[in-house]
Amino acid sequence: MTGGHLTFAIPGDLDTPSGGYRYDRRLIAELRGLGWTVDHLGLPPGFPEPNAHELATVAAEFSGLPDGALVLVDGLAFGAMPEIARHEAKRLRLVALVHHPLALETGLGEPLRRHLEESEREALKAARAVIVTSPATGRTLRVDFSVPGDRVTVAPPGTDRPSARPPKPARGEDDPLMILSIGTVSPRKDHETLVAALAQVADCPWRCRIVGSTTADPQTAGRLAERITALGLEGRVELAGAQEDVAGEYAEADIFALASRYEGYGMVFAEAMANGLPIVYCAEGEPRDLIPRQASRHVPPGDVAALAAALRTFLSDDDLRRQAAEASRHAAEALPTWQDTAKIVADRLAAVAQPA
Repeated sequence: MTGGHLTFAIPGDLDTPSGGYRYDRRLIAELRGLGWTVDHLGLPPGFPEPNAHELATVAAEFSGLPDGALVLVDGLAFGAMPEIARHEAKRLRLVALVHHPLALETGLGEPLRRHLEESEREALKAARAVIVTSPATGRTLRVDFSVPGDRVTVAPPGTDRPSARPPKPARGEDDPLMILSIGTVSPRKDHETLVAALAQVADCPWRCRIVGSTTADPQTAGRLAERITALGLEGRVELAGAQEDVAGEYAEADIFALASRYEGYGMVFAEAMANGLPIVYCAEGEPRDLIPRQASRHVPPGDVAALAAALRTFLSDDDLRRQAAEASRHAAEALPTWQDTAKIVADRLAAVAQPA
């Protein structure tokens, strides 16, 4: 089966500049390139904490789909609509796309965390297949959410290879290195830990750009801006906001650093590798397997002193930084393309679409 008809249900604005939405956009484009007809079904933006009106809207949308329709639902919504999934499971061919479990988001109160965990566990029972973006997420769903292994398909994000660029000019002894961090300003990305670590290496020559939405979580963004000022780093750390195209950011960077506490995959890490950047990170989850040791320094989430020491290692040793950059670039050669990703997803969707 080279093509089929798919309804792809996604909450919120598909153009949101985040890794999850970028995965969804590229998947739609690549599936269409493989001959699939893909209808984007926009769901309300309140997920993963929808109100009663939003859930009623989703229920009406799903009830309007024809019997036997193949429906891929982004996990941001699927895990928060167990009753709808259960109600439609026999009539529709439901497939869940899980970037990472909802309950693993940082900053949730314990009652909400427990609610999301139970909600997603119940919803996943209704899925005929579950597509995950990393082996780590697949393991989590099998072990902690009781999803049968034969229902899980791993389809890692593709990674675009950067076009050839001329080498950077030689750096003067006092020229600052550019540290790049990409991620929505939110508790899970934990940019505050990065900023605190940067304050401890203020004696080294560096600049830092934090690229990511400052409007998705204004309270967290406000605290981060205040912290930058309190540490006297406002002239060296720039909150650049969300960017539609981050390719140029990688091109100007010397080191990639992200203090996020957990990543289901971490597309920005793969992109940093493809751009030949040394990586300093904290995240648990798939990055521990994705990023080679020779290319990186990994420290425990929230450990400011360890993060500062790791940054200092790359800031102060040009040879080590170059070796890590080469290891990053070499490892990226084995990463899948977006065409690879779409083929994996298309094959599993085609299997679900087959008559029983």
